Amino acid sequence: MDARIASPIHQQPISTSTSTDRNFQQATFQLGGRLVPSFNQNFLRVVMGAYKYVEELYKKKQSDVLRFLLRVRCWEYRQLNVIHRASRPSRLDKAHRLGYKAKQGYVIYRIRVRRGNRKKPVPKGATYGKPVNQGVNHLKYQRSLRATAEERVGRKCSNLRILNSYWINQDGVYKYFEVIAVDPQHKAIRRDPRINWIAKAVHKRRECRGLTATGKKSRGQGKGHRFNKTQGGGKNSTIRKRDTLQLRRYR
Repeated sequence: MDARIASPIHQQPISTSTSTDRNFQQATFQLGGRLVPSFNQNFLRVVMGAYKYVEELYKKKQSDVLRFLLRVRCWEYRQLNVIHRASRPSRLDKAHRLGYKAKQGYVIYRIRVRRGNRKKPVPKGATYGKPVNQGVNHLKYQRSLRATAEERVGRKCSNLRILNSYWINQDGVYKYFEVIAVDPQHKAIRRDPRINWIAKAVHKRRECRGLTATGKKSRGQGKGHRFNKTQGGGKNSTIRKRDTLQLRRYR
């Protein structure tokens, strides 16, 4: 098997260098298309943990394993309520990467959102306006379905704070998400310095104000030189500020 196309699950050493010390042998392995130096056998256990295997599996959603797993789980999700609490995350690696911890105060809610565009609620398709605003079907929502899922879970569980969410499945009609929620009144949360920031009052209904990860993405906010056009709140406010001519008295 060629080492250059070796999968992350089956690593093959492609180069070995010896030294005077027998215990210090440096081998090079390929992981995800990049060369990773390994100084001993325990290094592979660090690089390829259990979550790493799961992450690599979900990168190939067209594989036979994931296609069967997603299809069976999607059938199960359709039989459940639209919003229901899950006993544990369906994607452990993704949940922990987004801040979930298996401790008291953290809960997982699963929700499905109908796919597709928006329809303007007007009687008989009459908008009574100018031709530019006469569209009824195929109206594009300015936020993602993931943001809609977070908002609905936050409305259902008003005593919890929405931390983050992630995609788990989809079919021809729905998209399924799992939302990570935190109880701000739980002592395990209030005493943890890594998460007690979410117990402050300014984080109430943060999912409705575009403060979660998907909300910031819809607002065009991020870090780096590509996000310098959303300074001051968002895309619309920046456009309004840039296109407005202000003739101040003292300028």
